[in-house]
Amino acid sequence: MATGCLSFIPLLVLSAAVSAVEVQRPRGVPLSKKHFYVEGKPFTCLDGSRTIPFDRVNDDYCDCQDGSDEPGTPACPNGSFHCTNAGHRPVFIPSSRINDGVCDCCDATDEYNSGASCPNTCRDLGRKEKESLQKLAEIAKEGFLLKQQLIQEAKRGLEEKKAKVLELEASKKQLEEKVESLRTVKETAEEPEKEAKERHLKAWEEEKAAVRAEKDKARMAEAFLELDDDGDGFVTVPELQAHSELDTDSDGTFTEAEAQALLGGVDQADAAAFEAVWKDVKDKYISEAQAPAETPPEETREPLFDNDSEHYSEGEIPEEDDDDDDDQEEEDEEEEDDDDPDEADYIRPPAIQEKKDDEDEGTMPPYNEETQNLIDAAQKAREQFDEAERALRELDDQMKNLEKETTSDFGSNAEFAYLYSQCYDLTTSEYIYRLCPFNRVSQKPKHGGSETSLGTWGHWDGPEGNVYGVMKYENGMGCWQGPNRSTTVKLKCGKETVVTSTTEPSRCEYLMEFTTPALCPDPSTLDPMHQHTEL
Repeated sequence: MATGCLSFIPLLVLSAAVSAVEVQRPRGVPLSKKHFYVEGKPFTCLDGSRTIPFDRVNDDYCDCQDGSDEPGTPACPNGSFHCTNAGHRPVFIPSSRINDGVCDCCDATDEYNSGASCPNTCRDLGRKEKESLQKLAEIAKEGFLLKQQLIQEAKRGLEEKKAKVLELEASKKQLEEKVESLRTVKETAEEPEKEAKERHLKAWEEEKAAVRAEKDKARMAEAFLELDDDGDGFVTVPELQAHSELDTDSDGTFTEAEAQALLGGVDQADAAAFEAVWKDVKDKYISEAQAPAETPPEETREPLFDNDSEHYSEGEIPEEDDDDDDDQEEEDEEEEDDDDPDEADYIRPPAIQEKKDDEDEGTMPPYNEETQNLIDAAQKAREQFDEAERALRELDDQMKNLEKETTSDFGSNAEFAYLYSQCYDLTTSEYIYRLCPFNRVSQKPKHGGSETSLGTWGHWDGPEGNVYGVMKYENGMGCWQGPNRSTTVKLKCGKETVVTSTTEPSRCEYLMEFTTPALCPDPSTLDPMHQHTEL
């Protein structure tokens, strides 16, 4: 029994010591600042502005500009009160909340003189937070294990990509040599092909020219016979004047002098001399077979009324027959709408006639066997060159992608490398949001519509010490009368890689939350969870 009493004495002593320590610390002062508040000694304001007697600390009158002399009263508007909150986390609250009837500290120390009934909920809150933190710690632990796997995979992947780059560099050199070799083969094959095609085209043009010359000669002979009205073997000035379309100045009068000038200054031309005349008139000459029927002279036309018709006195206007006019208008419209005039009534202009003659010459004949063989050989060389050049471009693109993957900032240990070339969707009631890390962010209406860019990869944008906690995507599609869309992606530790939410806190500025094991910290480096020793 005596032993039990003796063993209890140290506990009483310790209890008394604790109470003493508690008394020596003024209300509202954190343990870390207790040494500034020594009872019986003058107190110096924490900003150094002045020194006051200790009994003026917490006397409900503000003496210090920084409010440090009133940590436990609401006297100083800029002061702060420390809630010890034993069993939970300590916090600071503004001095204005002291004794305001509202419990801000879970240990109720802020309402010591307000009469408010504040139960101490610190232990219950601490227990709940501890459970929550333990769950988060378990997730972080599992996520960190996954992160370690991601780092190992990224390390292997980086080594493989670097080896692949070296392999592609060697292949590129060989392919470049092949492309240049095939270029030479192609150019060598295209030269005789070009010459053979030119020869073929020249022969075809000469053949067409000969055909045109024969047709022109036949047309000239026909024109000479038509112009030689008396059949004496000469085309004379009067005979030429009969074709008014040959008027050289198109003034409506084809004079004798103009006709004589066309005949070379003489009065007549035989068939041989007419060849020189034909060169000047063939573009205007209209064959008599194509000439339109002449309109009867005004005086020979039928009168509007026969002799038995009713006569009207001078100045008298007959009434119009509306029905007859309507019938006439319909006939005129039918004539205007006639899209298929009689070929006999249509005079083909000489220029159109020549174009038609060119079309009648047919298509160019096929190449001969020798030329076709040259074309086939050149085409084969072109195809081989194009295929090799295309393979070289594809290899260049592959090397650029590999270079980007091996040089991009995927985290301090490349833990985010697995996100590259991946996309993650989040579907809401209205939209489907897509995040493709290190590439782009987009939005698409859920029920159909075009995709809208919310930004392309910009940079890591997290704070110092956690730069990999935020991604920034910029220069998306422009808003109507607003800026280009942009997206901030906040990363969180998680066992899964998933977009958890998307909001638009500001116009055209989007915020995404994205969980990934790549952000999970090493649990062994974390501080113990809120182990408070304050009294």
